[in-house]
Amino acid sequence: MCSLKKIIIRVDSSAQIGSGHLMRCLTLAEQRRQDVDNEIYFISRDLENNLSDLITRRGFSLKLLQRHEIDLSLKGYAAWLTVPQEVDAEETIKILKTLGTVDELIIDSYAIDINWEKLIRPYVKKIFVIDDLANRKHDCDILLDQNFHEDIELAKERYLKLVPENCELRIGLKYTLLRQEFYDAKKNLRHRDGSIKNILVFYGGSDLTNETMKALRALVKLNLKNVTVNVVVGGSNSQREMIEKFCSQHDFNFYCQVNNMAELMNAADLSLGAGGSTTLERFFLGLPSIVTAIAENQEGGIQQLDKSGYVKYIGKAQNCSALDIVKAIESLQKNDLLQMQEKCLSIWN
Repeated sequence: MCSLKKIIIRVDSSAQIGSGHLMRCLTLAEQRRQDVDNEIYFISRDLENNLSDLITRRGFSLKLLQRHEIDLSLKGYAAWLTVPQEVDAEETIKILKTLGTVDELIIDSYAIDINWEKLIRPYVKKIFVIDDLANRKHDCDILLDQNFHEDIELAKERYLKLVPENCELRIGLKYTLLRQEFYDAKKNLRHRDGSIKNILVFYGGSDLTNETMKALRALVKLNLKNVTVNVVVGGSNSQREMIEKFCSQHDFNFYCQVNNMAELMNAADLSLGAGGSTTLERFFLGLPSIVTAIAENQEGGIQQLDKSGYVKYIGKAQNCSALDIVKAIESLQKNDLLQMQEKCLSIWN
């Protein structure tokens, strides 16, 4: 009888981090679980407003790293861990030692780099990093950047000096981590005719700047007739009760932490959302979108997508108002929506 292959996934979620990293890791875990010889564990820190319960609800084993007071000396993405990388690595190693031989460690965190990975290296056979920033060095055997890149070779060059020579680079949309529901929806992709009868509003799991309310106020101001509005928020959204009440007052459909996002996207004619991981999901289903950058790392990529006609970009969250969303929706013509749909679908052919 062959022994089980042990796979560990190190990923966090919180109001600050959002849910995107965790959700794509759950998608990867679901794919790996198809092989019955794989034994999968998640390691996550017990951060405030985390969504770690999604891990156990999906039937995966979870090992929680203890909560600490935030180290105020940490800046930028480093603050996501709340502790220095060395501390996080030491606590992770303690857990790894209790699990026995680890065949593969998957890491999805902008706060982790080569310093953390070198400390972990003696305890795992293979390190798999999910990244798309290309802004720091890694000690890994595989690196996945699933973002859309018009020039794959140029995208690979960004990482050549950041990873070991023998690292396998998996770059581009063919490696995109999509849940099975999206493949199922693609088989029954609805025909859009360029009219707007259904609008989907979703700005990520946390939506710290409350772009959702900006979008809802814009839709109220537009006073659209015979248009269904579906509003989705994540479980870590601190404004969800206020948003739910607003939706109730204006006959919008409110959903929290859904498991049928593909169905909602397929039903929509237009999406109002952020430039995170759901961008690829919208592309896959050909859903036209008006996009706000809610994180600094989103802006460059979304600007390029706007120039190429894949999305309509209206700017950084702090610079966008409900009126900007109103103007963006009013400016969209039938042909604009049809062309966006065609462009998005074409990149998967």
